[in-house]
Amino acid sequence: MDLSSLKPACGSTHHEKRIGRGQGSGKGGTSTRGHKGAKSRSGYHTKIGFEGGQMPLQRRVPKFGFKNINRVAYKAINVSMLQELAERDSLIAIDKDVLIKAGLISKNDLLKILGDGVLKAKLEVKADAFSEKAKAAIEAAGGSVVVL
Repeated sequence: MDLSSLKPACGSTHHEKRIGRGQGSGKGGTSTRGHKGAKSRSGYHTKIGFEGGQMPLQRRVPKFGFKNINRVAYKAINVSMLQELAERDSLIAIDKDVLIKAGLISKNDLLKILGDGVLKAKLEVKADAFSEKAKAAIEAAGGSVVVL
């Protein structure tokens, strides 16, 4: 058996409708497009979202909200998670690479450390941003904070 001997399952394929091949085919003349109007012409194309003159959905639905194009999205990690990592892997420094290997962030994420939880380990933490509470918690445990 090889790829050249493969065929579709019986009954799974259909013959293509051959239109515009003369009156004897039953699909000649107007070629199933009907008489006159834009849809019968060659090159006919509607705009995306056009609903035949009815008010389109994107105009009927009320609009609200605001999308700030300058928003900076951080991946948040709490100091309690840093404590767990430090205990589990006996770490003294935590940076993005450590968190990527642990599966907590992806390589393109911006990292922000938040202050929820208790930190006992003395750690050097490198991240893109820190909350005030997180900075205080890390420095109170004898560690240091490095903003990337």
